[in-house]
Amino acid sequence: MSMIDETLLSASAHQVLREAIEPRLPGLYRGKVRDNYDLPDGRRILVTSDRLSAFDRVLCCIPFKGQVLNGVARWAFEQTADLCPNHVLDYPDPNIVVGRRLAILPVEIVVRGYLAGTTSTSILTMYRAGRRQMYGQVLQDGLADYQVLERPIITPTSKADDGAHDAPLTADEILTRGLLSEAQWRKISETALALFARGQALAAARGLILADTKYEFGIDAGGSICLADEIHTPDSSRYWRADTYRERVAAGKAPDSFDKDVIRAWVAAQCDPYADDIPEIPPALIWKTALTYVEAYERITGRVFEPPPPAPPVHERVIAALGGFHG
Repeated sequence: MSMIDETLLSASAHQVLREAIEPRLPGLYRGKVRDNYDLPDGRRILVTSDRLSAFDRVLCCIPFKGQVLNGVARWAFEQTADLCPNHVLDYPDPNIVVGRRLAILPVEIVVRGYLAGTTSTSILTMYRAGRRQMYGQVLQDGLADYQVLERPIITPTSKADDGAHDAPLTADEILTRGLLSEAQWRKISETALALFARGQALAAARGLILADTKYEFGIDAGGSICLADEIHTPDSSRYWRADTYRERVAAGKAPDSFDKDVIRAWVAAQCDPYADDIPEIPPALIWKTALTYVEAYERITGRVFEPPPPAPPVHERVIAALGGFHG
């Protein structure tokens, strides 16, 4: 921990936000990590919980995770507001953002600067399987795992329904299927690459490598394309530590990263995470992950993380904040 005393964090380790259900608020939609409310006036409330999801399910809760994600996204939105408008209207609580409700575009934009990834839709997985054409892109032979690409590429996917998997798309498929207009595709492609370049520059200044990230775009009531959800967070992005990158890659190891892979790897080693019940995750592993999220916040933003005080319970604080939107 570079800027905060672990003892201070330990005093608030019990402050975990599992859910934020306020029955008096309308339009509840529960995602794997966020509880969302759509208000009649066109605003959307997004509450970022401490739930950790992988394998299309919630595995556990990690102290401080929701506050970290909300805080990093807030910082990143501020750093990129000149490149693209975003949905943000207000932050009434460290775990809450209030935004304009957008008509979300049906294509998720993933920008990749390195040959990396672990899922079936990642370019590293496809490349290892012998594929050289993917997402309408052609990658050359002879690339090493985790190598920087000649230039960042966009690897779009469809936005799957709950329980389904996102599917790779090409630009031609996006236009042919009418998912986006040609003007929309050109706009979000140019914007995504500009956002990624800004994110990489900011990360480099903090001793980090932004290897890849995803963006979600929507259209506001005035017809403008805006950023939604979150950007450049440890959950939506792959960050590596720059100082050990070359050494680890040269040794055939994966780069040091800020992500939930430690828990994901532990669960996968214990069971079939897509079919079996998830065993209880060791408390020490949960705490290690909590510290990793806090370190990610401080490294990415350059700011000191301020944990929630030991009292009142974080759930009570969040519900009280949501109560201000009732009626």
